[in-house]
Amino acid sequence: MAFDPVQPVAKKARSGGEIVSAREPLLNGVHDSESYSVSAAILPFLFPALGGLLFGYDIGATSSATISIESPTLSGVSWYKLSSVEIGLLTSGSLYGALIGSVLAFNVADFLGRRKELIGSAVVYLVGALVTALAPNFPVLVLGRLVFGTGIGLAMHAAPMYIAETAPTPIRGQLISLKEFFIVLGMVAGYGIGSLFVETVAGWRYMYGVSSPMAIIMGLGMWWLPASPRWLLLRAIQGKGDVQNSKDIVIRSLCQLQGQAFNDSIPWQVDEILAELSYLGEEKEATFGELFQGKCLKALWIGAGLVLFQQITGQPSVLYYAGSIFQSAGFSGASDATRVSILLGVFKLIMTGVAVVVVDKLGRRPLLLGGVSGIVISLFFLGSYYIFLDNTPVVAVVGLLLYVGSYQISFGPIGWLMIAEIFPLRLRGRGLSIAVLVNFGANALVTFAFSPLKALLGAGILFYTFGVIAVTSLVFIYLVIPETKGLTLEEIEAKCL
Repeated sequence: MAFDPVQPVAKKARSGGEIVSAREPLLNGVHDSESYSVSAAILPFLFPALGGLLFGYDIGATSSATISIESPTLSGVSWYKLSSVEIGLLTSGSLYGALIGSVLAFNVADFLGRRKELIGSAVVYLVGALVTALAPNFPVLVLGRLVFGTGIGLAMHAAPMYIAETAPTPIRGQLISLKEFFIVLGMVAGYGIGSLFVETVAGWRYMYGVSSPMAIIMGLGMWWLPASPRWLLLRAIQGKGDVQNSKDIVIRSLCQLQGQAFNDSIPWQVDEILAELSYLGEEKEATFGELFQGKCLKALWIGAGLVLFQQITGQPSVLYYAGSIFQSAGFSGASDATRVSILLGVFKLIMTGVAVVVVDKLGRRPLLLGGVSGIVISLFFLGSYYIFLDNTPVVAVVGLLLYVGSYQISFGPIGWLMIAEIFPLRLRGRGLSIAVLVNFGANALVTFAFSPLKALLGAGILFYTFGVIAVTSLVFIYLVIPETKGLTLEEIEAKCL
């Protein structure tokens, strides 16, 4: 989607059975035009999105690092003979760390704020990368993987919030979806860099060390960026800062975030956000119990449910079979797992790009409903191939590509987008940390359950089982997930929860 460098976007009045009140700055549809500079919006997106890039890079690089570290001639260490359990710790160490990071985020997010949490995640990324790359033995290597994973958990929690709270409403969906694009871009980069170093002595050290400069850039960038204006105003109205002083800081922050061309309208924007937050009752400090009551319970149901289905509809399992599917179809390079991974990574990039372009035009629900419908069909194809059609590999290839493409226009980007948008501001930090914990926890569960389930049921029945779960997720999306296209974060809280 192309934008002019500076665009005014007028909000249209909304009709329908909505509550009308003199105190309702949200629901009466009266908003001045929201102007923004695309160039000014780039950096507040880019530096948080580097956290996603590092997450994806770790996934891609680890696939080659395990090959390198197990090589008797190229590992460069004497402890290259790793057991299956040790390989599991190496590959899943960052996932365990991400779970730790999600728990940490629950306790510190609202206190630190989005910006400081992202700076902290960059520091943790850097330490984890260096410890991993310089590890003298296997226990230190696993420790480095855990530390790096903790950075993943913090970054994947704070980045969606920061982008959502600083992005202009008309392109908020595109920018948060672009974070998923950066994750996939990181995966492709990890596969590519891994293939460059896989034949190098101690190449795994270089693979993991490469992420260090990116972590430094991310940290410096977030140090330069201002804190989230909405978080600053929330702290002020909750009595944790002087309101007038906070307003002055927020005005300066918005000038930096939106561009100097819109300085005259920014004080009005700040007053409107304050009025909206006051109307929504955000001045009351959140308690733990409120996470499971009222609006936040509904937001948890939406956000955690969506990311749960994102993981338990079989994405890791489908990709596990990618190499054998391409081999059965006779592709000459399919025996090389790295080439298959790069091929699929590029395809995922393209499909994620499609989602980025259309998400703020079509909306969230159409992409979810259409994409998950494609996932259902693809899982039926894959299950049928392994049970009935094993002599027709084209069915498996079509099923694989349909699954990957459908996932990347639906669950992939929209899952992260919805959890960033849906939670009320004063509970957003804790609520989103629970959703991220569910995401990584379900990922770990599916990863560990896959092998025993495959042995028990067989690949075909397993894919049919995932298909049934995908149908259930389709019903969940249709009945539960609201449309948030074109709404401010405050309007989402007022109208969708």
